[in-house]
Amino acid sequence: MRRRFLDGEESDDPILSLVNLIDLFLVVIGILLIVIVRNPLNPFSSENVVVVENPGETNQRMIVKNGRELRRYEAGDEIGEGEGVRAGTTYRLSDGRLIYVPEDDVAAGQ
Repeated sequence: MRRRFLDGEESDDPILSLVNLIDLFLVVIGILLIVIVRNPLNPFSSENVVVVENPGETNQRMIVKNGRELRRYEAGDEIGEGEGVRAGTTYRLSDGRLIYVPEDDVAAGQ
């Protein structure tokens, strides 16, 4: 009787395959939750993060996350595009320090 129980009845039960599928889905859900938590752009964290995609290439993008706010910046084709005026010049000394020298127009209050 014991041998007959182990051989045939358990392998014919269709509910066992359903239980195995449920176990598989629970493992997949657990892995997806771990991936979401480890992502630097996690929607549930309030950290400040900067992610740079394709650095140094023409299709470079930056994603800046401040708390729960996301901003996306894309690089343009031209260098220095935008509005503004030149405020001065920065020089690097031999010891690595940076010195900023304002321009005469800016220093005069223009």
